[in-house]
Amino acid sequence: QVQLVESGGGLVQPGGSLRLSCAASGRTFSNYAMGWFRQTPGKAREFVAGITWSGGSTSYADSVKGRFTISRDNAKNTVYLQMNSLKPEDTAVYSCAAEGVAGTGAYSYWGQGTQVTVSS
Repeated sequence: QVQLVESGGGLVQPGGSLRLSCAASGRTFSNYAMGWFRQTPGKAREFVAGITWSGGSTSYADSVKGRFTISRDNAKNTVYLQMNSLKPEDTAVYSCAAEGVAGTGAYSYWGQGTQVTVSS
């Protein structure tokens, strides 16, 4: 059974930084693409960033390009989201997701989420 557990959220001032982590278990982590999504109350879940199984290719939402960096350590079964220059509009619950079938780009597994609040 695939499990994803996020950590690293919290309260940060505008302009600050946070690094989120997502630890995966239950299958061979390095075979699958991973992603980060975020959601605020009353809004649809939004794609933030994605990374291929090898880490060789990444993608980002326009709203976070140049500020956020996704990475992975396959030896540690962990994917990261480094968030810099945070803005109040980045406030959300951030969840990691794992591709269900390798190579499809479809995310089938989700973590419980971690709250990020950007406020002075």
